[in-house]
Amino acid sequence: MSSTAGQAPTLRRALHLWDLVFYGLILIQVTAPMPLFGVVEQEARGHVVTTVLIGMFAMMFTALSYGRMARAYPSAGSAYTYVGKELHPALGYVTGWSMLMDYILNPIICTIWCSKAALNIAPEVPYAVWAVFFAALFTGLNLRGIRATARTNEFLGIAMGAVVVWVLVAATRYVLATPDKGPGFFLRPFYDPATFSLPALLTGTSVAVLTYIGFDAISTLSEEVVNPKRNILLATVLVCFLIGVLSCIEVYAGQLVWPAGQAFPDVDTAYVHVAGRAGGVVLFQVVNLTLLVATIGSGAGAQTAAARLLYGMGRDNSIPKAFFGALDPKTRIPRNNVLITGVVILAGAFLMTYQLGAELLNFGAFIGFMGVNVSSFVHYWLRGRDRGWSHLVLPLAGFLICLVIWLNLRPVAKLGGFAWLTVGIAYGAWKTKGFRRDLVRFEAPPE
Repeated sequence: MSSTAGQAPTLRRALHLWDLVFYGLILIQVTAPMPLFGVVEQEARGHVVTTVLIGMFAMMFTALSYGRMARAYPSAGSAYTYVGKELHPALGYVTGWSMLMDYILNPIICTIWCSKAALNIAPEVPYAVWAVFFAALFTGLNLRGIRATARTNEFLGIAMGAVVVWVLVAATRYVLATPDKGPGFFLRPFYDPATFSLPALLTGTSVAVLTYIGFDAISTLSEEVVNPKRNILLATVLVCFLIGVLSCIEVYAGQLVWPAGQAFPDVDTAYVHVAGRAGGVVLFQVVNLTLLVATIGSGAGAQTAAARLLYGMGRDNSIPKAFFGALDPKTRIPRNNVLITGVVILAGAFLMTYQLGAELLNFGAFIGFMGVNVSSFVHYWLRGRDRGWSHLVLPLAGFLICLVIWLNLRPVAKLGGFAWLTVGIAYGAWKTKGFRRDLVRFEAPPE
């Protein structure tokens, strides 16, 4: 914080471009594609690298739109805000309701994945026991107000980077020692004519884009960045690009070690088994533990975000204020929200699969992504004075790619997503007396 005499303190602008990039890499995690590997390989018929590449281009266009909208609204950083202000409050409401689904689903899929990873360590303990344990762990951490420090995040980021290097070295040795690779072995992860299917590829991409989820959080640091109009945009695009390149290398190595068509012992933790084949039992356990620790951090953080969003909505009386807008007098934590999200997380761990949860999360996320791309187009091309080609072509390209991916979600995911939207629209109509009053707000309160 900084201040001068007679002025209120303000946030200090101390973050530079590479501070933001490192923050984004830690936030998304360099191991991001590993938990998704088996599900994407199964849906895309082996073309995991191609799905990650398509997702990278979609996210880079969208990241550009996020960066540009952060210029227009430097203190907002929310798809809900961008869409509501640039397009229409009702469309902003739909975007916000979709975001709410994402906040709730994120800790659910973390719980499912942690429970599956724990089974690799102690298979004699039933999945149900692990699900209860991790749902209770996330809830307990949030009730106590425990939060990771920046130094801890940096340490975890470096540790995960070291594990990724270890996996790649082991995979390289394994592949080079494998005889009779056959023609096209090194190109097959990109394109295999025997299994290629465009619908399957796009369905796989609709899951693979979860690799990039979280890049938009960079825009929330706008008030602490030196030259935010330049650095927020550059950092957001750079993070998507770097995560995309790293992810392509990781899944390419994984596909060479475990070629398509060979069944995994467990699809949800497939990359752990890839590591085991490449580097033996030690690397199997190291990767399993690394991803488990990283996902515990993500799950607890996601539940924190969900509880805070519900608190913000309750404080604004968008949902019952007495329950959702209450803070524990001692800990100053929205205890009711933490407990109710804990119950939802536990129920979700038994009612859905990791793949379905990931696809439902992407259903909501892509509504936000499409909205931000259109908002950028409207703000800069339709209403702005700068009608350069990039303000026309790039956001529309981002919108179209996101739309194609969104439309190729599995039918069950679209059915669940539209059911959520229907409930949200009905709630909004009831809350606003037929949309004649102010719409429900979806904004988490400031720290």
